Amino acid sequence: MKILIWIAISALGAGSVAFSAFHKGETINALWLVVAGLCSFAVAYRFYSKWLITKVLVLDGQRATPAHTKQDGKDFVPTNKWVVFGHHFAAIAGPGPLVGPVLAAQFGYLPGMLWILIGATLGGGVHDAIVMFASIRRGGKSVGQMLKEEVNPLVGFVAMVSVLAIMTILLAVLGLVVVKALAESPWGLFTIAMTIPLAFIMGFGHTIFKVSVRNITIFGIVGLIVSVWAGSNLKEWGIEHFFDYKGETIAWSIMIYGFAASVLPVWMLLAPRDYLSTFMKIGTVAVLAVVVIWVAPELQMPKLTQFIDGTGLVFLGTVFPFVFITIACGAISGFHALISSGTTPKLLDREDQIRSVAYGAMITEMLVALMALVAACALQPGEYFAINAGAAKIVQTDPSQAAAVTQMITTAGFPVTVAGMDKLAADIGEKTMFGRVGGAPTFAVGMAQMFARAFGPGWMAFWYHFAIMFEALFILTTIDAGTRVGRFILQDFLGGIWKPLGNTRSLPANVFASAVLVAAWGFFLYQGVVDPLGGINTLWPLFGIANQLLAVIAFCLGTTILIKMGKARYLAVTVIPLLFLMSVTFAAGYIKLFDANPKMGFISATKFYAGKIAGGGTPTEMKEWAAQQFNFTVDTIVTAFFLLAVAIIFLGCLREWIKLLSGSKKIVLNEAPYVALPEGA
Repeated sequence: MKILIWIAISALGAGSVAFSAFHKGETINALWLVVAGLCSFAVAYRFYSKWLITKVLVLDGQRATPAHTKQDGKDFVPTNKWVVFGHHFAAIAGPGPLVGPVLAAQFGYLPGMLWILIGATLGGGVHDAIVMFASIRRGGKSVGQMLKEEVNPLVGFVAMVSVLAIMTILLAVLGLVVVKALAESPWGLFTIAMTIPLAFIMGFGHTIFKVSVRNITIFGIVGLIVSVWAGSNLKEWGIEHFFDYKGETIAWSIMIYGFAASVLPVWMLLAPRDYLSTFMKIGTVAVLAVVVIWVAPELQMPKLTQFIDGTGLVFLGTVFPFVFITIACGAISGFHALISSGTTPKLLDREDQIRSVAYGAMITEMLVALMALVAACALQPGEYFAINAGAAKIVQTDPSQAAAVTQMITTAGFPVTVAGMDKLAADIGEKTMFGRVGGAPTFAVGMAQMFARAFGPGWMAFWYHFAIMFEALFILTTIDAGTRVGRFILQDFLGGIWKPLGNTRSLPANVFASAVLVAAWGFFLYQGVVDPLGGINTLWPLFGIANQLLAVIAFCLGTTILIKMGKARYLAVTVIPLLFLMSVTFAAGYIKLFDANPKMGFISATKFYAGKIAGGGTPTEMKEWAAQQFNFTVDTIVTAFFLLAVAIIFLGCLREWIKLLSGSKKIVLNEAPYVALPEGA
């Protein structure tokens, strides 16, 4: 009976994917994508993750984890499995699974759907699990530190420098997304601010006063629901102005919060807040999935659009390689390697929980990404492009251009009217929805429309602003964990310069490293907030490539570990995703560097603005052109550095693999000594 059930689930999933791929009608019901996602989730977790854990990694549930062997009450703390799952999921599920699929929807629903399902189950879950396994077996060490020990010091040094640089960019980008979501948004700011005292109460209640996880969870969920409800009533209560701030203030607040989350004991703020946020995240996405099943909306976006050729209105770039760069979280994301070798392995109580925490959280995020894709593709395509097209941003400052923008989109084959866009903005309580780029507003509109169909159209504005707040909550939990992980990596690096700085048990060392890291990403964040052409806005185009290059580094480590464990016969599980991501990231990097179109290639854009400066212009134009020339020069240098660094890491690892497999070098596996779990643990 079990065999028949699993054959039926597999056939249903495969059939749903096939129907979605070969369907020739103008629209397709979203249920096909939902069924494909749920069946992929079930089959991948039941069979592939089980095989990976029992045959490839061979986890030992009786082996003590770093949370036990290095327990210090601050960073290394044995923690309940579901609290760790909540922390890990909240940390990895940043803006990626919401924003990436929305932006990639310009290619149609099919490329994004296939990459999310295949990438997450065969790549992302493996990536997260093997890095977490390696870190747990090595005392909770970071990716760079492990490469230094398992390959050679040069590869490790290059990896640590690269990871720190990439992490600085990622955290600043995430911070800017949060600022945009919370600036002048009292409801969102209030709700997110309330999660902090709730987290403190939960942390002290469970750790100090030994309140059960069940009771502390009930308290947290009730408190979160009350916070969401109260946030929506601030205006009626006359206190809305207390939570209405400009971007600069929000940026400083995020920096202070990131510093606190990095320095304070993990049980006090970081873990309980991420655990609490997970209920909001998974709960909202679960309700959205139920609503999609109930409403059964038709996907208005075709399975493929003409923009697969690289002429997109949302962003330029052909479907290969840019759909794999645009959709990272939800499929494969290098940022996950930092969490899997950062905070999570220091909290995990038992080694055999890697399956549910690492692989399970990854494919849960897969479902989140699929829901975001459905939300975007359920919109009228004309409205989707009017919201996301970069050319539509001009309408925000010059409303008279609305007719020209709608005509441009209609001519491209996606009809839209100014009246229709005005009605959409009025329905959700916004001034305009033209040019609301970035993906987050689109997801919020799609989610609001489906919730309104299920619960009544009068709630459209409520659901839209709820979704915006929900997205900000998603992203902020990535910043706090990311900052703490960055502190660990920075201390690994600084410890090689002066040993006391590498001591994670030292409060002065922790404070110093946290302050340096927050200052680094905080500088780029603040400059990006006050200057639309400065700070992190300069490095924003590097976000996708940088993130996926991190995944390449992680797969290099995973492949090395498998060879040293004597598991060379299973190398396909890491080598195939590694080679695919190498081809994707290096192809995208080459295009971004050398494409002749100034709107695509960094070098050609630098020359383009140099030519404009040479031709002369007004003082304002000259200043702007000089800033753009500087930005593209920086992008060129940083992209070239990242590609060179990852090439060095890959070639260094390849050399090591050849030596190990040929027997010309003795295998030395640098695992921590075996320690059995204490009695009753």
